[in-house]
Amino acid sequence: MRANAPYYFVPALSRWPALGALAMFFFVLGASNWVNDVSWAPYAFALSLLILFSVLIGWFRHVIGESEGGQYSANVDTSFRWSMGWFIFSEVMFFAAFFGALFYAREIAMPWLGDLNNKTFLWPDFTAAWPNTGPAGTIEKFETMGPWPIPTINTALLLTSGLTLTYAHHALIANHRPKVILGLAVTVLLGVLFLICQAYEYHHAYTELNLKLTSGIFGSTFFMLTGFHGFHVTIGAIMLFCIMLRCIKGHFKPDSHFAFEAAAWYWHFVDVVWLGLYIVVYWL
Repeated sequence: MRANAPYYFVPALSRWPALGALAMFFFVLGASNWVNDVSWAPYAFALSLLILFSVLIGWFRHVIGESEGGQYSANVDTSFRWSMGWFIFSEVMFFAAFFGALFYAREIAMPWLGDLNNKTFLWPDFTAAWPNTGPAGTIEKFETMGPWPIPTINTALLLTSGLTLTYAHHALIANHRPKVILGLAVTVLLGVLFLICQAYEYHHAYTELNLKLTSGIFGSTFFMLTGFHGFHVTIGAIMLFCIMLRCIKGHFKPDSHFAFEAAAWYWHFVDVVWLGLYIVVYWL
């Protein structure tokens, strides 16, 4: 809810950033030691998640209370919009790094490994074809994941979710709250179905195609790109579910609903990234 006050709201001192930093400390401590088989590491990791979820719930409740209390002015609204815009830009750069790694491996490193000098003196039997098990022959043979049927089904699910979310947004602007809730519920459901399909795809890749994270540069880029995208779908679905709960409680107005817009921006960004993945990873 946007206040009419001309001032810029400055919140009081808060414990949430310090608790968030504590959660991140135990997260890194637990994860780094867990991969080295330290016995207490899983408990430190679980503690970090417990602290983190407590911080998110408490901090979000605090911010929602400030918003619904009318303490946010138009200046704060502008700040939120810039902040979300820069956050999504950072996410664009995050995925650009992985797309760049894939491009470098396919279009630059692979021809280098297959040029005449390398084939003559280092790896005579190497063929510069994508995907590849590497010149040293240490990678187990695997099959690639084609675009049909699961990736294509997932594409349809995400594109449809973008439409249902847009439907909910227009319903909110028209002040038709039941339609808003319906659109958000369907969007979250489609996101969950996407994740279920992706889990099945990963199981199929590991058990039937022998395609794993350790399957050379192809396996690394495939699972890093699709895995981080799945993580973003999870976060986006949680965000939209929280927005749906707020709509049920009567939050947001047709002319003041940036939390809804921010979650929608994030979800549409996830949709666009998937389209790039679908074309570059599964088709090309």
